[in-house]
Amino acid sequence: MPDSTRSRYDVVVVGGGHNGLTAAAYAARGGRSVLVLERADHVGGAAVSARPFAGVDARLSRYSYLVSLLPRRVVEELGLPITLKRRRWSSYTPVGEGGLLVDSQDAAATRTAFRRLTGSDADFEAWGRFYAMTAEVARRLAPTLTEPLLPRSEVRDRVVDGVGEDAWRALFEEPLGDVLRRTFADDVVRGVAATDGLIGTFADVDEPSLRQNRCFLYHVIGNGTGDWDVPVGGMGAVSGALHDAAVAAGATIVTSATVTAVDPGSSGAEVAWTDADGRARGVAAGHVLAGCAPAELERLLGGEPPAPGPEGAQLKVNMLLTRLPRLRDDVDPVAAFSGTLHVNESLTQLEDAHAQAAAGRIPDLPPSEIYCHTLTDRTILGPALAGTDAQTITLFGLHMPARLFRTDPDGARDRALRATLASLDSVLAEPIEDVLALDADGAPCLEVRTPVDLEGDVGLPGGHIFHRDLSWPFAESDADAGRWGVETEHPRVLLAGAGARRGGGVSGIPGRAAAMAVLSA
Repeated sequence: MPDSTRSRYDVVVVGGGHNGLTAAAYAARGGRSVLVLERADHVGGAAVSARPFAGVDARLSRYSYLVSLLPRRVVEELGLPITLKRRRWSSYTPVGEGGLLVDSQDAAATRTAFRRLTGSDADFEAWGRFYAMTAEVARRLAPTLTEPLLPRSEVRDRVVDGVGEDAWRALFEEPLGDVLRRTFADDVVRGVAATDGLIGTFADVDEPSLRQNRCFLYHVIGNGTGDWDVPVGGMGAVSGALHDAAVAAGATIVTSATVTAVDPGSSGAEVAWTDADGRARGVAAGHVLAGCAPAELERLLGGEPPAPGPEGAQLKVNMLLTRLPRLRDDVDPVAAFSGTLHVNESLTQLEDAHAQAAAGRIPDLPPSEIYCHTLTDRTILGPALAGTDAQTITLFGLHMPARLFRTDPDGARDRALRATLASLDSVLAEPIEDVLALDADGAPCLEVRTPVDLEGDVGLPGGHIFHRDLSWPFAESDADAGRWGVETEHPRVLLAGAGARRGGGVSGIPGRAAAMAVLSA
C-alpha cells in the first residue's frame, strides 16, 4: 500500500470492489497509469471472505457467495488463478414430509422426484423443455456480454432464429408469472423456477416492468450454461486474484481513501478524496471509472440522487453449524444442502410474501434459499474444524425490502430474523438453533445483514446488491448500439460497477467494459 500518489493518472477508479479491480487490471495492462481509491481498509467490496465469529476459524463469503456470470474470457485474459467447482445437485425443496430433489446428473431420479411431488411426469417433462430453452438462449447471448452492445433487434433475431419466437416472448416480453403458470401445473415447481427472478429484486412475478424477467435472465445465462459455481477458498479468493492482477499490471491501490467529489471537467477530470488520516487530497484523471453505484456517482458529481432510490430486498444470514440439520424427508442431507435448498418458495408463498412486504410488513412466512459452501469446498475451514462435521450455511431471504428496516433498523432486523428462522424450522425435523455452533464467547455463530446494513457495510444504496434494477443486456436505442453500456453524460466519467447496463452479480463484465471503453477511445 503506497504512502504517496502521483498528481495525475490516466485512470482513477472509484471503488475497489471486484469490478473496480477488474477495470484497473485491464486498464493497467493496456498501458494506462491507474489509481484505485477504496473507502474501506480492504478491497473486494461485497465479494469478500471474512471470519465473522469470534475465535472461530471459518472464512465465510460474507455477502456474495456463488459465481455464474464471471466470463471464462475474463479469467483467461487476466490469468486469474481461481477454481470454481460445479455443484452436483441443482436444488431441493422440502414439501410436507417429502420434497423435490433436482439432480443435474440423474434424470431418472429427478423424474421420480417430480412424479412423487406432482403425481405425474408432466411437470418433469415441461421442466426439461423449459430449461433446454433457457440453456440455448444462454449459449447464444453469453458471448455478447463481453462485446460492445448489440441492438435489441439483433439480439431478438439471435434468439428467434436459434430458439424460436416463443422463447423471445417468454423471457423478454411476457411477465415471468404468466410464463410459469402456463408452463407448469404444480405451484411448488412454479415457485422453484420463479426464485431466479426475485434474487435481490423486489418485484411481483407479474410486475409489468419485467424487472423480474431481467433478473431471471441474468440468473440463467452465465457463461452460456447458467450454472452457479462455488469459488474454492471463498469469494475472497476471487477478489484477491483480481487485486493481484491489477497490482501486477502496475495499478496503484489505496485503501481507507474516501472519494468526496468528482469534477468531470472538459479536458480532464478531478477527483477529491480524503486519506486514512483525514487529510484532503486531490488527483487529476484522464478518465474516472466509477465502481460505486450510479446513485453514489451522481452525489459525487454534485447532483441529486434519484428519488425514490434503489431498494434492496434481501436478508442475508450466515451460520456455522456443528452438523447439517435433519430433514423430514429421507433425502440425503448432502444432496439437499449442496445445491439450493428452497424454503417456503411455492409461487403462492412468494406472492403472499411480496404482498405483505409491499404493504410494509415483514412476511409471516419469509421465503428463503440456502446453500452449504463447505459441502463443496472445505478449504474455508481452519484446522480445528477441518476434521469435524461443521458446515457453513448461507441463507438468502427474499422479499425483505429496505423500507421494512428504515425506521427501526435493530428491532426490524430481530423480527425479520425470528420470522426467517421460524420459516426455516417449519421445513426441518429439528430447530436450526439446535445445531448452531458457538463462538469463543459462547454466542451462536449467526450473522444477519439487512439491506440497511449492506448500505452501511459496503456502500450499496438501499442495500441493492445490483446497485439498481438490472437492465436488458442489449442496446435499447440505436444510439447506444456499439457502445459498452458504461457511458454517462460526461465523456470522461464511466460506470464500472454493477449498475452498468450489463452489471449485477460477481461478473467483472462492467469493469472490463469500462476499461475497454477507455482503451478504445
